This record gives sequence, structure tokens and C-alpha cells, in this order.
Amino acid sequence: MVVAAPRLLGMVSAQSVLESTFGYDSFRGQQGEIIDTIVGGGDALVLMPTGGGKSLCYQIPALVREGTGVVISPLIALMQDQVDALAAVGARAAFLNSTQSADERTRVENAYRAGELDLLYLAPERLRVSSTVDLLKQGQIGLFAIDEAHCVSQWGHDFRPDYLQLDVLHDLWPSVPRIALTATATEATRKEIAQRLKLTDATPYVSSFDRPNIQYRIEAKAQPLQQLLTLLTTEHPGDAGIVYCLSRASVEKTAQFLVENGIPALPYHAGLDSRVRASNQSRFLREEGMVMVATIAFGMGIDKPDVRFVAHLDLPKSVEGYYQETGRAGRDGLPATAWLAYGLQDVMQQRRMIDQSGGDLAHRRNLSAHLDAMLALCETVECRRVQLLGYFGQDSTACGNCDTCLSPPESWDGTVAAQKLMSTIVRLERERNQKFGAGHLVDILIGKITPRVTQQRHDDLATFGIGSDVSEQDWRSVVRQLLAQSLLAVQGEYGTLAITPESASVLNGSRTVKLRKEAPRKGRGSSAGGGAAKRKVMTDLPSSATDLFESLRSWRAGVARDNGVPAYVVFADATLRGIAVTKPESLAELSEISGVGEKKLETFGAAVLAVVAGGSGEVEAARGVAAVAAPVSTAAAPSTPPRQSRPATRPASSRPASRPAAARPAPATAVPGDEDDIPFYSDDDAPYDGPPEF
Repeated sequence: MVVAAPRLLGMVSAQSVLESTFGYDSFRGQQGEIIDTIVGGGDALVLMPTGGGKSLCYQIPALVREGTGVVISPLIALMQDQVDALAAVGARAAFLNSTQSADERTRVENAYRAGELDLLYLAPERLRVSSTVDLLKQGQIGLFAIDEAHCVSQWGHDFRPDYLQLDVLHDLWPSVPRIALTATATEATRKEIAQRLKLTDATPYVSSFDRPNIQYRIEAKAQPLQQLLTLLTTEHPGDAGIVYCLSRASVEKTAQFLVENGIPALPYHAGLDSRVRASNQSRFLREEGMVMVATIAFGMGIDKPDVRFVAHLDLPKSVEGYYQETGRAGRDGLPATAWLAYGLQDVMQQRRMIDQSGGDLAHRRNLSAHLDAMLALCETVECRRVQLLGYFGQDSTACGNCDTCLSPPESWDGTVAAQKLMSTIVRLERERNQKFGAGHLVDILIGKITPRVTQQRHDDLATFGIGSDVSEQDWRSVVRQLLAQSLLAVQGEYGTLAITPESASVLNGSRTVKLRKEAPRKGRGSSAGGGAAKRKVMTDLPSSATDLFESLRSWRAGVARDNGVPAYVVFADATLRGIAVTKPESLAELSEISGVGEKKLETFGAAVLAVVAGGSGEVEAARGVAAVAAPVSTAAAPSTPPRQSRPATRPASSRPASRPAAARPAPATAVPGDEDDIPFYSDDDAPYDGPPEF
């Protein structure tokens, strides 16, 4: 355990930076302890849920310690937004990646050598180049931050081979503190991260994985597109959100369906041109109420606070991936929905893909273990949050805000049904030397005469029609749950079903099979557990503040559009809500609202007060008052005073400066490398950084 140094270095403390730069009065959770460790020169391994405030854990030490904080970030397409957000609070930040011209890189490199940067963002691929290492040796480094550290894990859900080389940071700069951060990691993954990054002596910080503002809901897949549309139109009209699909074709189909039904939606997958991908990502971040339909290629590092829902139209391959993806909702702490449509075909597809995947037996076993955990979450009759947190080793009690808590499912004794299905599989194999998939087996059980049944004379089987007391939908649920419990297996290219060694105990009656009773399908406009009504109560502003909040949102949208930055760079929704409720009449009152730091008070204060005083009529007039400062990456390094001269406390009042809007470049466009069309396990290698051209 590192003994932390006092929080005061160079006349600036972590607490004063938190207040004056970021506009917050106190640290959340373990933030203060983590920052103390890094400021004191120690290493840290941080596990904190998405939206938990990981960025501050290295941004504040970078502003307090002497030298530049070097941040290893996996997605170059988001570096611009991260730099913009830091520039908006007065920090000197820049990035180096393959999207820049030679002149831009030179400008940033010179700023780093001169000690004019607080933070410098790099992709891990850039460290393969000796010139990058040489550059870093020419400046003073205050700390290394390794974001999305789970990428170093061979069994993680976003493995990046270039992360394996990051242990060189310890070898070349042994005295520079390092902080590795991730939102998801099991105990085994944590150990692997520590070993591969040479952080075995680092202080571990494991925050609660609970995101109580997210309502987890999983429902049977019937008509998934229509189910999705119902969710969006009844519970999230006009809200920003993300819809995940497994394949590129499904992404395109879903995005088109939503657009045709009046929902502003954009596709995102590896098959799109890199410029289209970058443009769509930029629109999602900058425009309000946009829905992104994407493969797993999208989302890592996305810092959009007002995502109100994350929907999955296909079963995620692991609990880690599911948690990471759903965690992109509700980063502002306001209520959000994590919705998943899950069906029999999902289970069969994933079982088949695992069997056909490359790698050794250990790899396939690992994939199966991930899938089994995901299926257990889907099929549980207990609280989903308890199941989810338990996967990460965290004990909890029933949350009261997931579908199984709001509408507890019933269970039933499915032993006889399982025996009937297994017996049919066994008879077909032994008597006819045949194997079939779920659909045909269900037809036999319910006694349905089809051309295939007639052709194969399966109406002569002893089991034909013995399951007619169970509906076709319920039989598909039985098959799905038996697959989830490994009492059935998927075989071959055509997904035929077979019994497993565990099936014997069911067939001989020594094992009871408990199954979850399928909830009745809800009509259009309904929602599970009254989620829509609950959300409305939790998110409604006082009626007296609603109009002002919308005026502030309109003003913010205009400022963001004029400056080419996401809306949250100006102010988060939570801050606008605070302004709308308190209605500040002076800069001093405005400075007391959470999220309003010195730089934003100076830049936006007069404009915000104008909107508060005049309502919607002053929105357009107020836009011209505010402009976001240009980051170092696209303009000459600002002449920011040294850290030592930064005030330690927030002023009671300040005179906002009126400055022209800085010209902003087009969104960064990553140049993709060769991409295999693998829609299931790994859709995308872009927008990761390719080898730089020097």
C-alpha cells in the first residue's frame, strides 16, 4: 500500500482542482483515495463502473503533478472529443494519432517538449514506433494512464494485442506512477491485467459495480423489431440510445426500419467506409435524440452522458460485454433502460459458433463459460441485478428495479416435458438414425402435420403428439432453457439437437428440472413492470423549471453546433437541470451549481444568465457570447499560466470574457486496416489506430 503524499503539490491541491476546474464540491466513492495514491507517486489498478468517474482519477493528478499526464486510449475516433471536453474546462490537452497532418503532429510534439501540455492522448499502437518513445523521453511525464485496461486480457471481451507491450512503460520510466482503469473485470481478469502490465504491486481499487439508475429488462424474442419500436415510442420518445445487433446486415436492416418509423437512427459497423463511420459517430455525440444501431464495434470509450437506453436485439456473448455495453446508458445518473430481446435461435447460434470457432479446447471452454453465465442471467427467476453483480464477486440484495423484481416470474416443474423432448431425440437417433433441429422436434411433440413430418413418417413415432398440452411458444422456451442448463447440445452446421451426459439423470428421473414460466406477450404500448411510468416520475422536472430547461437545452445545442463539439462538452443535462431548478441571478450563484467550474463560468456564464433571465427569447442572442476554446491538437498551444498560479478556490464572481468562436476541424477520421467480415465474435478492428506514417 502506497502512503499517499499530501494533496498539495506546486501550490495546487486535488480538491481545489476538483472545485475550480471541474466545478464539483466533493469526490465520489474512492476517487479521492485513488487520486491521493497517484499524486503521491504510487501505482493503482482501478475497477469502476462506466459513468463512475474514472477519467477524473487521472485527469486531476495530471493537473496537480509536475509534467504531462500521458493517457493510453484505445479509440482514436474519440480523442478529439476528450480533448475538447478538457479544453472546455481550461486544461491543456492534445493527442497524437494517424488522423493528423505532419504540421499538426509537430505542433503537438513541440508543445509537449516545452511542458505546455497537461495531458497527451496516445493509442497503444503508437508506442510500437521508436520515435514516439524518443519523443516521450524529451519531456517530463507526470503519470501514465492506461484506459480500458481489460484490453490487455487474452480472455477479455475487447482484446487488443498492442496492449501487451505496455509493460515497457514500467521498464523505461520506473519512477513515473501508472494507473490502469477498466469498467469490467472478473477476479481472474484483474490478476491478468496486473501481471501483464507489471502492476502486481499497484494498489487495487474495486468500486461497486452497481448502477442503480439502470433498469435491466430481458424479454422473450417474438417480433424483435416491433418490440424495439414499442420500447422507443412508448418509453423513450426523443431519447438518445444505442441498439446493438450481432451482424452488419442486421444493423442496416434495423436502422432502416427505425428511420421508416420516424426514429432518427444511424448505422455503425466495420463494413462502412471509415468516413461514414466517423460522421455517424459524430452525429450521435453531437445531435440530441439520435439512436445509434451498431455492432460491438461501437461504444468503447463513448462518453455521452444522456444515453437513456441501450437495447440488444441479439444475445451478447458474455456478461462482461453485456455489462460494458449497458453501462453506456445513464452516465449522468438519471434513470435509463437496459433492454434485451432473447430467443431460442440466439442460444443455438452461439452454441454452434463456439463449436466451430478456432482455438484450442481451453479457448472453447472459456467461450462456453462466458455464454453459460450470460444464459444464467437471462433465465434467472431471481433479481437480475443480484445475478449480474454476483458475477463480478459483489454481494447485493434484490434491487426492486429490474423486470424480475417488478414482475416476479413463476417457475414450474419441467421434468416431464424435458423427458418427452429428450425421448424424441433419442428415438429419432436410435430408430431412424436421424437428427433434427428444434422446430421439427416441436412439431412432432405437439402433433403438427407438416410436409416434412409426413415425408419422414414421424407421425408414426411413439412421441408424436405427446406434448400437445404445451403450446409451441412454451416448447421453444423449454428447448432454450434446456440448452442454457446444458441438458441439450447443438451439433453440426444445421444446428441439430442432441442429448448430453447430464441428460441421463433427467431421463431416469433422478433429477428434477425447474423451468421459468414464459411471461405472456404484452400488447403494443405496454411495458414490463411499469417501467415507463416509473421513469416518468423519476425524471420529471418541477413544472416551473421545464420551460427553462428546454430553453437551456436549445441554447446548448446551438453553442455545441457552432463550435463543433458534443453538447455535453458545454454542460451535462444534470447541470442544466440544476440551473433550471435554482434559476441563478448572478455569476456567484451560478458558480455554486455542480458542474460549473471557473473556465465554464468565464466562457458561458453571461450567456446562461441571459437565458435564465429572458427565457427562450434570449437563446439566439446568448449563443454569440460563448465559444469553446480550441484544444492544442488543432491550434497553437494556449498561453495558460503555470499550474502554480491557478487559483485554489472558486471565485465568488468573475467577469466572463467575450471571445469569438474557435474554428473547429471536421471530426477525426480513422484509417482502417484490413477487416475480416466476422459478424459474431469480432466485428471490427477500426477505428483503432494503425501504424503511424513517419
